[in-house]
Amino acid sequence: MSKINSAEQSTVDWSKGAAYLDGAFMPISEARVPVTDWAYRRSDAVYDVVSVFDGQFFRLDDHLARFRRSIERYRFTPKETDAEIRHILHRIMALSGLRSAYVAMDCLRGQASLGVRVPSKARNYIACYAAPFTSLVPDEHLARGLKLAISTIPRIPHESVDATAKNFHWGDMNMAMFEAEDRGADFPVLLDLKGNLTEGPGFNVFIVTDGIVATPDYNMLEGVSRLSVLELCRELGIDVQIRPISAQEVRDADEIFVTSTAGGVIGASRIDGRIMNNDRPGPVSEELRETYWTKRKNGWHGEPVQYDAA
Repeated sequence: MSKINSAEQSTVDWSKGAAYLDGAFMPISEARVPVTDWAYRRSDAVYDVVSVFDGQFFRLDDHLARFRRSIERYRFTPKETDAEIRHILHRIMALSGLRSAYVAMDCLRGQASLGVRVPSKARNYIACYAAPFTSLVPDEHLARGLKLAISTIPRIPHESVDATAKNFHWGDMNMAMFEAEDRGADFPVLLDLKGNLTEGPGFNVFIVTDGIVATPDYNMLEGVSRLSVLELCRELGIDVQIRPISAQEVRDADEIFVTSTAGGVIGASRIDGRIMNNDRPGPVSEELRETYWTKRKNGWHGEPVQYDAA
């Protein structure tokens, strides 16, 4: 990995964030992926995202472990070890100076030799960046709750693209987001080909019925924020189930909330136009959201950023 000396660091504008790309550190504005790389041309990449709040990574070990599983699932072979990736993430945070950040780690397929189209022959490399933290939704949406819509576009089947390995295949998600916008909703939630709930674009989904929390068990990313909510439910004595959930159960739920690195726990107020809880997030959703952020502010699963990382 290339180094940046103190003189160079002092003359570079890191205010928008910092990046690491294929062995070199740079301001995020200078990071570029070649248009001929298969990561771009074939969506051939895996990634993960960890959040930093008040100078602490949240569940960094879990994110690194999932990133490595995704790398191996899609048969990437980057040169960086997990320990080196951890150091890179600390280093880009140190370069940026950010206290709250969205920190991404990608593994990208590059190119093979001219005329070679076999992915095993292509080089691959790591790209990471730290940028100012942005939530899944504006702050005012947290109070009024998300307006969700069940999409008519099904989630890509697990048998085709393994959703437990975080990947760049977002064609279904993007089209579902257009549809949700056309219907006046903030976000869609997608069903599988059997009509069961999977996830939304960038978030896991939970329903609450008669005080029992449930979340899908198949064809979705096993989110780190999802894991956190499962832990919180057990800690708070809330019954929780991981199982298939039909579309009708979603439409009839007492509450719905979503979980994401970009915002933690976020309650919904409407599903397919039906108003829940006086058009506000429900009590279980709010208890989990408040508990999640209280614990994070107290260092729960936190790893302090090494702002002196060189």
